Amino acid sequence: MKFGVVVFPGSNCDHDAFYAISEVLHQPVEFIWHQSEALANSDAIILPGGFAHGDYLRTGAIARFSPVMKPVEKFAKSGGLVLGICNGFQILLEAGLLPGAMMRNVGLRYICRHVHVRVEDTNTPFTHAARKGQILKIPIAHNEGNYTCDPQTLADLQKNAQIVFRYTTPDGSDDAAGNPNGSMDNIAGICNRERNVAGLMPHPERAVESALDSADGLVIFRSLVETFMTSAKATA
Repeated sequence: MKFGVVVFPGSNCDHDAFYAISEVLHQPVEFIWHQSEALANSDAIILPGGFAHGDYLRTGAIARFSPVMKPVEKFAKSGGLVLGICNGFQILLEAGLLPGAMMRNVGLRYICRHVHVRVEDTNTPFTHAARKGQILKIPIAHNEGNYTCDPQTLADLQKNAQIVFRYTTPDGSDDAAGNPNGSMDNIAGICNRERNVAGLMPHPERAVESALDSADGLVIFRSLVETFMTSAKATA
């Protein structure tokens, strides 16, 4: 399975994602510059974390217009797998590939620490290898991770099981103590209705080895690989 990691000016987690895929999962991966209009024959695209274009104007608002986003949108609409991590999630929201928007964290401070998120649905290519209700320890590093949307969109996300990850306490409790940024309904990550595009604020690529204090993020990348391999066998 070949991955493509998009690089924007200001990306700073692109190499982390590249390392997780190439050195830990041993899958082919290639960097894709934001001005490219081709996706290097990738089977899955990752929009990494960082500060694309310095996060000027609004997080993800400028990156959304990078030339690479046209083929990414076309790829996504054709069923291609797209994962946005942190700043990548913000870009997917700005591009309209996922619903909702991001606001400043409650407290108006940048947060960089490990948090706990619960896998809410395993019927996605991004959580296929996880258990429903599984608690993952994954770091966050953001200033605008406070997910919000209108009441109807929230109702749709809940009805269609599009809320893939929720912030929680280590024991799985749904209360404010486990929500680091004020995100609506404790949302840490969502997917689109077709379930092939997902975004999350925590950084799974920074939690792929025990030396990083957690390898829980691997389940997301392994899910993508297993989903693709299963699909490839079915069509062979």
